[in-house]
Amino acid sequence: MTAFTIFWITLPFFIGFIIYLFPRLARVLAASIPVVSATYALQLFLLDSPLKLQLLDNAGVSLLADSISGYFILTNALVTAAVIAYCWSKGKTAFFYTQMMMLHASVNAIFICNDLISVYVSLEVIGIAAFLLVAYPRTNRAIWVALRYLFVSNTAMLFYLVGAVLVYRYQHSFDFSALNQAPPEAIALLCLGLLAKGGIFISGLWLPLTHSESESPVSALLSGVVVNTGVFPLLRFALTVETLDPIVRTFGLCTALFGVAYAVFEKDTKRMLAFSTISQMGFVMAVPFAGGFYALAHGLAKSCLFLMSGVLPSRQFKDLEQTPIDRRLWGAIAIASLSISGLPFIGGFAAKAYTMKNLNSWQEIAMNVAVVGTCCAFAKFLFIPFGDKQENLAVGFWLGVGSLIGGLLAANGLYYDLYTPANVIKSLVTLALGWTAYWVFFRHTSIQLPRVLERFENLIGMMSLILIALFWMVLA
Repeated sequence: MTAFTIFWITLPFFIGFIIYLFPRLARVLAASIPVVSATYALQLFLLDSPLKLQLLDNAGVSLLADSISGYFILTNALVTAAVIAYCWSKGKTAFFYTQMMMLHASVNAIFICNDLISVYVSLEVIGIAAFLLVAYPRTNRAIWVALRYLFVSNTAMLFYLVGAVLVYRYQHSFDFSALNQAPPEAIALLCLGLLAKGGIFISGLWLPLTHSESESPVSALLSGVVVNTGVFPLLRFALTVETLDPIVRTFGLCTALFGVAYAVFEKDTKRMLAFSTISQMGFVMAVPFAGGFYALAHGLAKSCLFLMSGVLPSRQFKDLEQTPIDRRLWGAIAIASLSISGLPFIGGFAAKAYTMKNLNSWQEIAMNVAVVGTCCAFAKFLFIPFGDKQENLAVGFWLGVGSLIGGLLAANGLYYDLYTPANVIKSLVTLALGWTAYWVFFRHTSIQLPRVLERFENLIGMMSLILIALFWMVLA
């Protein structure tokens, strides 16, 4: 398994460079990589014990691969494969597929990193690859959004790097276990960098503009897998250092409520999906040891919705309510939306039930409110009219969307023991409450929450406020 791990990590980088030599084979070469990643992820589920690799003993540079890693790696593989299928007939250049491979490899690396410096290097590469993909259309708007993302990403990583250096100064190790005796300011700086990268709470308000203004396949990658790279190390921190568990759970709760509050009022489809991503990352963090499965269910559904948002006749829900869409497209949108809402017999139900089952008592009321809000927000898609209109969509589109929906249906069977009468009834009641709230109130409201916190000049200020809060939380 050790040899397979090294092969799996390095292969996408190698293929990325090969694509430039053989641009006509770009799609085929790129499509082979998710297959290898999915195979590796499935192997992790079969291991009797976690795989540990020590690279530099003195510095504490190490790798750790286990079942939690497996869920995140599988998400990356399935979403990347779907995006490649979606782009198959879009005429993307070798440059686009090369950057996808760089991104895929670096994202995979995060999910097996067990030390601070490896995480830093991987996140920096992810930031550069994501920047190039966002800027790919080369329009003034795309370049501005990409530069804005790069600035926020680099600032967040500067905070993180200072924290990592402080940990090494006091513990002479970069290993996650060194956080047990690290000074509070170091932990606060590390967590701030990761919260910003993962789009968590107000420090992640760069996310809505970046995800909504990118091309649909890039938005699918960003919301389906890239945000997980900021959250995953936080889950490792919580599982490694017991005192960090309540801090991670607290930010998870705040983020779930914060994101859904914006999502229910949002009138733009892609911005609503972006705010929902913020909220769903809160669910991933709410129960650290259950975060892997929730990230899988969310990543498949959200990337599917972002792919389909690119073929809708309008981005405004008000316009969509007046224009019936292809019933096949509506059906796919409905399945993905119902999965995130937690309908039984789709992967999102099992993920939500497993998460809600393992909440601490102080989380339960707020997280249940967030679930109702999620159902309300996604009711906007469910009440879009459909008809006999036939959209001329490429085979690659249906192959990509179909594979993601198939993954959601398959994931539903992983925790079949959660199908108890109580869980099913609770899910149906929650859906009914969310849909009723949408139909009675939110469907007719014209309230628009202010975007002042999303302004470029305010983003770093939001990080500073979170840093102060983190310091006092860690100190306490």
